Amino acid sequence: MALYAIGDTHLSLASDKPMDVFGGGWEGYVDKLREGFAQVEDGDTVVLCGDLSWAMGLEEGREDFAFLNSLPGRKLMLKGNHDYWWNTAAKMNRFFQENGFASLNILHNNCYEYGAYALCGTRGWFYEETGDQKVFRRELIRLEASLKAAGERPKLCFLHYPPCYQGYVCREIIELLERYGVERCFYGHLHGGSHRLAVEGRYGQVDYHLVAADYLGFRPQKICG
Repeated sequence: MALYAIGDTHLSLASDKPMDVFGGGWEGYVDKLREGFAQVEDGDTVVLCGDLSWAMGLEEGREDFAFLNSLPGRKLMLKGNHDYWWNTAAKMNRFFQENGFASLNILHNNCYEYGAYALCGTRGWFYEETGDQKVFRRELIRLEASLKAAGERPKLCFLHYPPCYQGYVCREIIELLERYGVERCFYGHLHGGSHRLAVEGRYGQVDYHLVAADYLGFRPQKICG
C-alpha cells in the first residue's frame, strides 16, 4: 500500500483546452498519465495536488473525473487555482457517488489516514493573488483545520501553491506547517521554466518537493510504501 503524489493533470477531455499545444513535454500527456499510473496498485493512495480539470462545472468535468477514477489507487483531490469546477464538499461527494467514481475523495478541511501518517492539505496561497486578504485568511483557516484534524499523528502536507519559491516565501503557511510538525510538504503549480526556481529539499523545519505532472514526467512520485 504505497503513497504517491502528482499535481496539475490539466485534463480537458470534454472541452477544447488540451495542454499538448504548449509543447515542453505536454504532447500526448493523457497517455503519459495513464502509463505513469501503471506503477500504482489498487490498494495504493495517490494525492492529486490541484489543477486537475479545465472544466467550468462538475457536469463538464465528468469525462475528466471518469478518467481519473479509472486509474488505479485511491485518489485524494485538492483544489488548484484552475479548478473552476470545484464546489462544496457535499456536492462534489454526491456527484462522485452518483456517477460511480468510488476512488475519488476530496481533501478539504479534513485529513486522511495513511498508515501512521495523516495526509493534510488545501490549495494554499501564492504571491500572484495579491490584494485578496479574505481568500488568504480562508486558506490559512482551511490548512489549520486539516492539520488539527490530524491530531498527534505524524503529518504530510499537500498544497497546490508552493509555500516557498526562489524569491518568495509565504511565512504564514510555513509557520503553520512548522507549528504542527509537518515532516514533508508536496506542491504543484510550477511549470516549464519555473521548475528551476522550485524549492526542493529542506527549508526551515520541513522538506519540500514539487510534484507538478510535467516536472515528474507524468509519473506519480512515490512518497513511501
